[in-house]
Amino acid sequence: MIDAPLAWLAATPLSRAMRADPWLYPVVEIVHILGFAVLVGSVVLFDLRVLGCARGLSITALASHLLRWALASLLLIVPAGLLLFSAHPEELARNPVFQLKLVLIAAAGLNALAFHIFPYRSVGAWEQGLSAPPAARLHALLSILLWVGVIGCGRLLAYV
Repeated sequence: MIDAPLAWLAATPLSRAMRADPWLYPVVEIVHILGFAVLVGSVVLFDLRVLGCARGLSITALASHLLRWALASLLLIVPAGLLLFSAHPEELARNPVFQLKLVLIAAAGLNALAFHIFPYRSVGAWEQGLSAPPAARLHALLSILLWVGVIGCGRLLAYV
């Protein structure tokens, strides 16, 4: 059922170019990695603040600043990731490491959503000079672990 769309994607001119051109795939991969560096760097800096580092910084001000960078990085990550996938769609779709990477990305997104729906709503009470509530710290720790897992899976794709 999914084989036909994957085979179609693998046969597109863009997919063939990603496989055939000796520079295209590496350049797209570098763009993807740079985007991930900005995204994960922004997220981890915010999470470290929630975990108690740099308590003198306002969490809302830091969030406002870092969120712009995280969202902008998606303009690099998503298109580059789709291009990388297009180069080997059938192989990647069946790769358990790639599947785990997608699950971890979804879990990281859901964790961020839950953080903003629940503990972040009360940020005014703990945003500067105080410890974040345990639920917020748990979300921050989970966020870091999930993104490290995503990076690990991305790196392991070259070997599995």
